[in-house]
Amino acid sequence: MDKHSLRWGILGAANIARKNWKAIWNSRNGRVVALASRDLDRSSQFISACMTQVPFEPAPRAMGSYEELLAAADVDAVYIPLPTGVRSKWVKRAAEAGKHVLCEKPCAASVAELREMIEVCRRHKVQFMDGVMFMHSSRLQRMREVLDDADTIGRIRRIASAFTFYAPDEFFASNIRGRADLEPYGCLGDLGWYCIRFALWATNWNPPSRVTGQMLSSYKHPNGNRAVPVEFSGELFFADGVSSSFYCSFLSETEQWATVGGERGYLRLADFVLPFSGNQIGFEIGKPSFEVRGCDFEMRPQIRRIEINEASHSDPTAQESQMFRRFAEAVQSGTLNQLWPEIALKTQLVMEKCYESAFQQGKPLEL
Repeated sequence: MDKHSLRWGILGAANIARKNWKAIWNSRNGRVVALASRDLDRSSQFISACMTQVPFEPAPRAMGSYEELLAAADVDAVYIPLPTGVRSKWVKRAAEAGKHVLCEKPCAASVAELREMIEVCRRHKVQFMDGVMFMHSSRLQRMREVLDDADTIGRIRRIASAFTFYAPDEFFASNIRGRADLEPYGCLGDLGWYCIRFALWATNWNPPSRVTGQMLSSYKHPNGNRAVPVEFSGELFFADGVSSSFYCSFLSETEQWATVGGERGYLRLADFVLPFSGNQIGFEIGKPSFEVRGCDFEMRPQIRRIEINEASHSDPTAQESQMFRRFAEAVQSGTLNQLWPEIALKTQLVMEKCYESAFQQGKPLEL
């Protein structure tokens, strides 16, 4: 392996791969050497389009099969944005070929499937990580400092989040997120994964003791055998008394907020998944005061904003660039970071239990 640059192959020509093509460029310690799809022309067109904006030198090779890419001796790691329904096979094939794996989320179609994927990666001594970009933002470290200082927020009592976007009717007919065979968890996997991950992060990776889920709306593709969630809510209950709620939906205009409420204050961010455009990102700390003076009742917000010098996107400081940089550093260190497969499995477990609860009329299920 090149001592200074992790050599990436991309398995699939999904739209998100365009963003991560540039993120690899901006990581400063990685480069794309090949991209494969099931159609050579599509691979070539994808590479040509990306090269006009982000030109790697030498130009990455186009390949017409995933097998060809996994056999390439000059590929150290693969980014896999393939649909969830087929992802397990190719993650395992990549690991067996000695390629480190960064895959999109949700990681697998079931907990059992993900356990097997992680075990194959462990056995072949390759790094596994899911593609949750916000986990790599410098903002998260600063938020952890605030949550851990015992004074600003105090003991955490409640976590809440929402991640939504409005999808028009044609979205469900043409997009794989409406097909149960390709994306079985629908909005829960596509959007709810982030909400669950945030709650687990806020509680220092202590999994909830029980969960509930409600499928508020669903969609069944004309060629599908079952419906997928397109509007979902969940509740997580932790042993220490903390509770967390989340809402995810393809039927509501874009929201991506999260709050952590404690005994002394609250932490809030309006863009926890995709930072709003700019050269700084941040979050708010609130501790409202309520004062009564005779007939005057006054609520003062007392909000303080903390800013971090980090670009929202398409920059070496942006979270997606940091994700690929951190992945390469783990690989190049020679010591695999076991936190990433561990938290992926915890997220998958909570998501699957919420999903199961929804099919049992919201029955609380223990983990």
